[in-house]
Amino acid sequence: MRARLLLVLLGFLPWLMGCGAAVITTGATTGYKVVTDPRSVGQQVDDATITSKVNLALAKDPVTKARKIDVDTVDGVVTLTGMVETEAEKRRAEELARKVAGVRAVRNNLMVGHRSFGRSLDDKLLTARIKTKLIAEPGIRSLSIDVDTVDGVVTLTGVVKSEEQRRRVIEIVRTTKGVKGVIDNLTVKGD
Repeated sequence: MRARLLLVLLGFLPWLMGCGAAVITTGATTGYKVVTDPRSVGQQVDDATITSKVNLALAKDPVTKARKIDVDTVDGVVTLTGMVETEAEKRRAEELARKVAGVRAVRNNLMVGHRSFGRSLDDKLLTARIKTKLIAEPGIRSLSIDVDTVDGVVTLTGVVKSEEQRRRVIEIVRTTKGVKGVIDNLTVKGD
C-alpha cells in the first residue's frame, strides 16, 4: 500500500514542482498584501467577500456582462469600473451591487460605449506602466492600491496611509504618458 502511494506521489511530483513556484509566489504576495494593508484582516476578508458576492450577482444577471466590469471593495464601499454597452447595464450593475449584504455605498465609474481590442490593449499597458511606477516608489504600498484603466481614464481604489501618499500616488498617475484622467477612490487610513 505504501509503495503504491509513493509511486502515485512520485508521478505527481513533476507537476507539483512546476506549480510550486506559482503557489509560493501567490501565497507570498497575498501574505505581503495582507500585512501591508492598513485595514484589519477581518475588514479585508469582509471586503473580499463583498467583492465575490457582487461578481457572482453580476455573472448571474442576464443584463450585465460581468467580464467587462471590475469590482473593488474598500471598507464596504464597492467601486465598479469598466466599459458597458448601455445605460441600462450600467444602472443594473449598480443596483445589483447595492443589494449585496454589507455594501455601504457604490461608486459607479462604469462608462457606456465600446472599447476596441487596440484600446483595451493600450489600457492594459498603461495600467502596467502605472503599477510599475507605484512599485518603484519608496513608501508607497502599491499592493494596497488597485489600478483600473478604461479609455485612458485611470481609477484608483484602495488604502493609503496619509494624505501625502494619496497626493503622491495621484501625481505619479497623472504624469504617466497616456493618462487622460484620474478617478480617485483612495481611502486614507493611517496605522
